[in-house]
Amino acid sequence: MSYQPTADDLQVILRTMKRAHLAAGPADAALRKDRLRRATRLIRENHAAISAAISADFGNRSVYQSMIADMATTVKMLEDSAAHVEQWMKPEMVESPGPGMQAWIEQQPLGVVGIISPWNFPINLAFGPLAGVFAAGNTAMLKPSELTPKISELLAELIAGYFDPVELTVILGDASVGAAFSGLPFDHLVFTGSTSVGRHVMRAAADNLVPVTLELGGKSPVVVAEDFDMRTAVERTLTIKTFNAGQICLSPDYMMVTEDQREQLVMFSKEFITESFATLITNPEYTSIISERHFTRLVGLLTDAEQKGATLINLAPGSEPAFDETARKIAPHLVLDVTDDMAIMQEEIFGPLLPVKTYRSADEVIAYINANPRPLAAYYFGDNAQLQDQFMRETTSGGLVINDVMTHASIDSLPFGGVGASGIGAYHGVHGFRRFTHAKPVVVQSQDGASNLRLRAPYADKARALEAFFNS
Repeated sequence: MSYQPTADDLQVILRTMKRAHLAAGPADAALRKDRLRRATRLIRENHAAISAAISADFGNRSVYQSMIADMATTVKMLEDSAAHVEQWMKPEMVESPGPGMQAWIEQQPLGVVGIISPWNFPINLAFGPLAGVFAAGNTAMLKPSELTPKISELLAELIAGYFDPVELTVILGDASVGAAFSGLPFDHLVFTGSTSVGRHVMRAAADNLVPVTLELGGKSPVVVAEDFDMRTAVERTLTIKTFNAGQICLSPDYMMVTEDQREQLVMFSKEFITESFATLITNPEYTSIISERHFTRLVGLLTDAEQKGATLINLAPGSEPAFDETARKIAPHLVLDVTDDMAIMQEEIFGPLLPVKTYRSADEVIAYINANPRPLAAYYFGDNAQLQDQFMRETTSGGLVINDVMTHASIDSLPFGGVGASGIGAYHGVHGFRRFTHAKPVVVQSQDGASNLRLRAPYADKARALEAFFNS
């Protein structure tokens, strides 16, 4: 990343892409499918190099995690869009508004879409939006994260080999380039990252009235009903909390259990981690924290919580330490007896730390969740249909999963997105196609122009007829 494009450079690139998009005219179904299939081939044909680059950026990233979450899921999204795009792009006919008139909704591409992708899933969160962007007939500029320079540089190299620069181009650079990128006059801008940075992106986009899709995060709760099997809840929750070492926007950020469930929670958590990871520090299947800064921040959250009265439960197997600075690995932790003045309860964790709060009633749980910013997801473990329905109706979150964690994100027929502080807009499947498409209303007037004539002066006779309408 020795070359840093200037703001003027970025403007030139965008203008060139916009001119090319207009000159080419709307992309037909064949071209859209071709772009989606080239994106699929890029991932399939280079999966080993991609996994190696991601792992090098992390210090250690589980190859399996990269294969399944960053690549296999993304290939599925791209293939799903290719299979359905011809149907999605058909005009939507609506009821005729009057005799001899026609009306329909034309699915029109927006133009050039900007995508700012994060470091935690550098393939999925770059090519996932592209599944909708390409299906909708757009082209794109991609700004991958500077925190993962090896995979970002590899993406730039690979994309140049599979796509013309006016179809898809990669912009490399540090945070200052990202800031300039977010201020470009795109036809739409997608940002995935933290809520704090999302605010800056939205302000920058507002200068050009660029519509945005913001995929943010927040503190996604896990609620365990008092009569639900705790072992099941623990296993399904910690499966995701340890995946990518908790560095996932949808990762559980705190857990709510009854006081009577605490002992079982600790016991089953220790058993699950020991069964899943014989070791952590030297285990290639347990992912490192992305950077020294993030590692230090997470250790600081533990220290702050303990100093303010929390009980830390280190779930590391055997006698392994709570964390290792050299490997940048932190063992999964339960953090009991948390209070809202602790930093771990005030900011998104993005690591393998799970605060635990106790509750006495379902109403108390709902009131606590609703008193805080709306999360990207909520997870409810409980088999009582009435309580499930109450939780669904009375809490607001980007998504809701009952008796599991994060499952909704891999179902292409469901929209993926946040609400309130956790994001704006959603994509995946047809929802991505619609997000990056302008639903353009088209009307063909009847030969007699009846709906136009009723607006034409003089109005006296028309007013009497209208009066009769209101008195009918």
